[in-house]
Amino acid sequence: MEPELSAYDVLTTTRSVRKRLDLTRPVDRQIILDCIEIAQQAPTGSNSQTWHWVVVTDPEKKRALAEIYTTYFDPYIDTPGRAFKEGDPRAARADAVSSSARYLRDHFHEVPAMVIPCTWGRLPPGTENFMAAGFYGGILPAVWSFMLALRSKGLGSAWTTLHLPGERDAAELLGIPYDQVTQVGLFPVAYTIGTDFKLASRVPAAELTHWDAW
Repeated sequence: MEPELSAYDVLTTTRSVRKRLDLTRPVDRQIILDCIEIAQQAPTGSNSQTWHWVVVTDPEKKRALAEIYTTYFDPYIDTPGRAFKEGDPRAARADAVSSSARYLRDHFHEVPAMVIPCTWGRLPPGTENFMAAGFYGGILPAVWSFMLALRSKGLGSAWTTLHLPGERDAAELLGIPYDQVTQVGLFPVAYTIGTDFKLASRVPAAELTHWDAW
C-alpha cells in the first residue's frame, strides 16, 4: 500500500535511504517502470530527452557493480571531510552519515534492484561549465524526480556516484556503449522499512541566500 503523502511531504522527506532499505522484499519491475515514467516528465534542456535507464536485478551483475562501488568507496570514506563550525547541523550528522554509507557499502549487492541513469553523449575533457551544466541539467532533474516517485510509492534510494571512477568497467559489464553514453549515478532501489521519514536538519535558508549580491 502506497503511503498517503502530500507534495510537501514528498519534497521534504525524500531521504537518502540506506539502513532502512528492505533487502528482503522484492520490487516488481512495473513499479520501477512507473517511477521512470514519472521521472521522464521532468524538464530537459531543448526537450532533448536524452535519458536512458539501466535497471539491474541479476544477482551476479549486482554483486559486480557493488564491487566496483566498493573499490572507490573505501579510499573516499577515509578521506578527511570538510570541517564545519560548531553548531552546524552537518557536523552533528557526520558520524551517522558515515555509518549509514558504510552499511550500504556492505549490503549494496543485496538490494532488489539497482538503477543507473544515463544520458546520451559524453563531454570531452576540459569542457566549460556552460556546456557541462546543460549536459547534466538534461538528466539530473529526472533523476531527482525518480527518487521522489519512489518515495511516493513507499520505496527509497540513495544518490551515489562512487562507482563512476570505474564507469568503463560498469559499461563493459552491462553492455553500455561507453564512448556514446554517460552514466550519472548508481541507485539502490528497495521498499523502505517504514515510511515515517522526517524533515532533515539543514542550514537555514537565510544563511545561504544572497540578495542582489554575494
